[in-house]
Amino acid sequence: MEDLYKLSASEAVALLRKTEVSPSEMVEASIQRIEAVDETVNSLPIRAFDRAREQAKSIDVKAAAENPRSLCGLPIAVKGYNDLGGVVTTYGSPIFAENAAEVSDATVAQLEENDAVPIAKSNVPEWAGGHTFNPVFGTTRNPWNTALSAGGSSGGSSVALATGQVWLATGNDLGGSLRTPASFNGIVGLRPSPGRVPRGSRLPAFDTLWVEGPMGRSVRDVALMFDAGVGQSTGDPFSFNDPTTLFQNELDTGTLPKRVAFSPDLGIVPMAKEVADVCQTAAARFADLGAEVTIDAPDFTGALDGFQALKAVLLAVLMEPILEQHRDKIAPEIIGNIERGLEITPEQIFEAERARHQLFHRMAKFFETHDFLVCPTTSITPFPVEQRYVTEIDGKPCETYIDWFSITFALTMTSCPTISLPCGFSEKGMPIGMQIVGKPKGEAALLRVAHHMEALLGVAGQLPIDPRT
Repeated sequence: MEDLYKLSASEAVALLRKTEVSPSEMVEASIQRIEAVDETVNSLPIRAFDRAREQAKSIDVKAAAENPRSLCGLPIAVKGYNDLGGVVTTYGSPIFAENAAEVSDATVAQLEENDAVPIAKSNVPEWAGGHTFNPVFGTTRNPWNTALSAGGSSGGSSVALATGQVWLATGNDLGGSLRTPASFNGIVGLRPSPGRVPRGSRLPAFDTLWVEGPMGRSVRDVALMFDAGVGQSTGDPFSFNDPTTLFQNELDTGTLPKRVAFSPDLGIVPMAKEVADVCQTAAARFADLGAEVTIDAPDFTGALDGFQALKAVLLAVLMEPILEQHRDKIAPEIIGNIERGLEITPEQIFEAERARHQLFHRMAKFFETHDFLVCPTTSITPFPVEQRYVTEIDGKPCETYIDWFSITFALTMTSCPTISLPCGFSEKGMPIGMQIVGKPKGEAALLRVAHHMEALLGVAGQLPIDPRT
């Protein structure tokens, strides 16, 4: 039982389904691993051990075994921005340090409906950001090198997965909050199409930039969690049911790509040469699947400015009342984003929406001749944990504190499903991820090609790891 943490999520659920191991045993294995390693990395500061123990006892193992979407009592981590009933949701802010949720939000409730057992909540940046630190719980460290950043904002979830504390974890993604830490920590993160995974009521109902998505140590594990997490919630107008699709079953069936395009920088973002070279070498392996690899990427003109404007408006909608009451308790970067949203002109919104509209149609045109678009997940490798954010890339200064993950938020503007897949390592041994972008609502084909590429690249088998100080 001491080695249960080394199992993949898919292997663990298979054992649970056959009753060869119990949900309670899995919970205790997770608790044992958390207590052994999390003091070093600080990924799961909010513990829900007693809640998980009680929930594990209540799982109807027979009914779970008959439900192909069930996680059968598998412990998971819930990201710190998501509500878990009876447990605090702080958003990394001292303003909400004692804010306990009465019920789980739609994202978590869907997973619990399919027999996931939340065991802890993961650390996050204060409100938003690409580096996981906050004044409530401190800094999360990268387990590949604890002197370096875990990325963010799903940094705690990614680290918990990489170290084997949990088998699956929730993430969410506005401008790269799921994909960036997936790359930094060598795990897999899926940003789905809007509506696939239901969202909680805290978010504006008609926003399509912020999505919830699954994170795991392998593509198969991500597909497993995706099956358990998709569905419709009455509180999310974009959510929908797709009862006929089991994404786990799509991994080994169907067609493989005939044509993909690789771009080192989408033509618009700064990129470290080492990262670009590793990703280009990995992208060339699509040829092993029988695909032609081109450089015919779509035009991303306007994507960065458009995202910056729309993100600022979203944060202003969410946080203007909080700013008015608690300005002295909010990080300066977040204050700047909120104030920018309050200052956005109608003309800037019009231009941003035009840019998004035009980009979507350029992507649609691209997919007439290509199956996938491929590019790096991040512009850099993990940076020193003491830095608040990245100020330069290969000696070139960044204009804003989020420039270094602009390659993810450029893709947010497409609304296309995107997966971050570990594809290699830097000279210093840090993981590097690449993004694969699929057609709208094309998660089945996207997961399939990522699964086949994962087997070629051979990185997933190196997890879980013990933290490396």
